[in-house]
Amino acid sequence: MAEEKKSSCATCSSTTCSAKNKHANENDEQFAARRQIAENLCKIKHKVIVMSGKGGVGKSSVAVNIAMALAMDGKNVGLLDIDLHGPSVPTMFGLTDGKISVSENNRFIPITFGGLKIMSVGFFLPDRDDAIIWRGPLKHAMIQQFFKDVDWGTLDYLIIDSPPGTGDELLSLVNTVEDLTGAVLVTTPQEVAAADVRKSVTFCEKANVKVLGIVENMSGYACPHCGEVSQIFKIGAGQKIAEKYGFPLLGKIPIDPAIGESGDNGVPFVYMQSKSASAKEIESITNKMVAICEKKD
Repeated sequence: MAEEKKSSCATCSSTTCSAKNKHANENDEQFAARRQIAENLCKIKHKVIVMSGKGGVGKSSVAVNIAMALAMDGKNVGLLDIDLHGPSVPTMFGLTDGKISVSENNRFIPITFGGLKIMSVGFFLPDRDDAIIWRGPLKHAMIQQFFKDVDWGTLDYLIIDSPPGTGDELLSLVNTVEDLTGAVLVTTPQEVAAADVRKSVTFCEKANVKVLGIVENMSGYACPHCGEVSQIFKIGAGQKIAEKYGFPLLGKIPIDPAIGESGDNGVPFVYMQSKSASAKEIESITNKMVAICEKKD
């Protein structure tokens, strides 16, 4: 608690923080909200987005398993799902019936799984099949609320699962979180996925977000009996993107039936199958990401 008090805007000695002074175009309510966001973000050391240029590449699975691997390694970790129209994180943790509680100071308390703090718009829906039909301003307000009104506490890492593409949610995120550590870009081996990932690269360049590396998901098929990986798609798209832009290739995750099964069963793959070769690859990807983040410090 003492540490949290020290990080409040009222006692902060920083002269460079953008929340130090009121902007000319802000009213008092907007300034107070921005300061509250800044106070929360000061307690989160690394904020990492997991992005993909298109849907269906397993981005949420990568985000969930990276976050879980970090938590299993003893780090204080949060997982934020900002895919407002298709929140899949609750399903992947078996938390579709989970409901958010409110603290004494009227802040939302994340749901925990294995020490991992989880927040998703899916926890606020009366029915899991309800559709969210929002325009940009409502999306922006919701994403700001994830940082202003959620009691994240002190975290080593906040992993942010984003929707595919480069739309409203990502724009709101980069406008709200000024000190993003970087982005992990997820692709599959085919050129059609890689072409869309290159749009994510362009987005990161324009938004001044560092690309931490590339993950090539569905990179071959891992036999559930012998573990041998067979190439069933054209290979190498992740490697080509990494080489073209000078990004690290963090790793290649094969199609493993157990990964899909774990998501359907509501238990992260690295938590359920920590000894498997695919889980070891995810752990390797996570360790490489951590090394890059800590080097950036």
